[in-house]
Amino acid sequence: MALTDITIRQAKPAAKPFKIADGLGLYLLVTPAGGKLWRLKYRVDGKEKLMAFGAYPEVSLADARKRRDEAREQIAASKDPSREKRRAKVRQRAEAMNTFAIISAEYCAKRKKDGHDGWAPATAKRSEYLLSRLNAALGSLPIGSIEPSDILAAVRKIEGKGTLESARRTLQLAGMVFRYAVATARLASDPTRDLRGALATPKVTHYAAILEPVKVGELLRAIDGYESLGLTRLALQLAPHVFVRPGELRHARWEEVDLDGALWTIPAEKTKMRKDHRVPLSRQVVELMREIHALTGPAGYVFPSVRTRARPMSENTLNAGLRRLGYASDEMTAHGFRAMAATLLNESGKWHPDAIERALAHGEADKVRAAYTRGAHWQERVSMAQWWSDHLDTLRQGADVVPINRAKGTGK
Repeated sequence: MALTDITIRQAKPAAKPFKIADGLGLYLLVTPAGGKLWRLKYRVDGKEKLMAFGAYPEVSLADARKRRDEAREQIAASKDPSREKRRAKVRQRAEAMNTFAIISAEYCAKRKKDGHDGWAPATAKRSEYLLSRLNAALGSLPIGSIEPSDILAAVRKIEGKGTLESARRTLQLAGMVFRYAVATARLASDPTRDLRGALATPKVTHYAAILEPVKVGELLRAIDGYESLGLTRLALQLAPHVFVRPGELRHARWEEVDLDGALWTIPAEKTKMRKDHRVPLSRQVVELMREIHALTGPAGYVFPSVRTRARPMSENTLNAGLRRLGYASDEMTAHGFRAMAATLLNESGKWHPDAIERALAHGEADKVRAAYTRGAHWQERVSMAQWWSDHLDTLRQGADVVPINRAKGTGK
């Protein structure tokens, strides 16, 4: 007769273990200690095998029969239920080691070591931070179990705070992590591919910059009148001449600068395009950098932190300096020196657009063209660097205008 819950509950232990059959190989093993254990006896390839289903009442009679029926279906498909159970445990352990948090950390570590294509330190820091914002919702989940709706709910929390660009970039980074999991055979497909267009499109904004020559001269005079105990004035004086990215300026090291050769070589790992960027130095820049060298040389950061020479100047220093001079964030930014140079150099009509693009270290989609322009325009870039510094001096002098400081109430 088939077992019933009453029969199971009434079964009393004996001196030796004994079995109570249910049917189709399923039975209950009652131990002398009073344990009631589910077992399934079956045959595969003519060999008798035994499979455990757990203990009663944690595993009910109905659950035990369900597991028996599933095992018999596997047997009918020429599979060994015990072997399939072991495989399932292996898969579960693998899934526990393949959570979103673990794989995203692995992906970030890989990107930081990707040679010329690797993330710059600032990019890595930003990317790791954005991905960490998904960990509360997705971090502990096996990557193969994550659905598009899980991802959308997580990034919409970021979007809901009004940071549309951060939400967009976070979704983009999540897609990179999922595609990495696909490439490393831990996921079948990228679930973010179905989320295109799901987020609000952020409005494209440009870094504020002063582009009118007269106002550029006014800014340069204001910078010359800037009073600070640190290197802020010198950094602000240098920035318009070299018009590199603010992070490249802050992280400049004396080992990269050849003052005698009038050349600054920014190594690939510090540049956005992951290629060495050579910056020709005008006479004015060399003179200014010799002044800075007397303060912070001969080695280490050109613009070290005020707290320790082991770190560069803070990323907020230059913008804070511009604010102290009275320039609002929608008027001028540290990054705006690049737009200033690009605009006025192009408007001068004196220089080939490719030379200006190379000076700005912008990428070139055509690799053959990029190789050509890098070599063909170097001498033009050297001449352009000197012309640009001379032009800035002209704008600074203006029509014998007295230097001013636009900060309210300073009178400087």
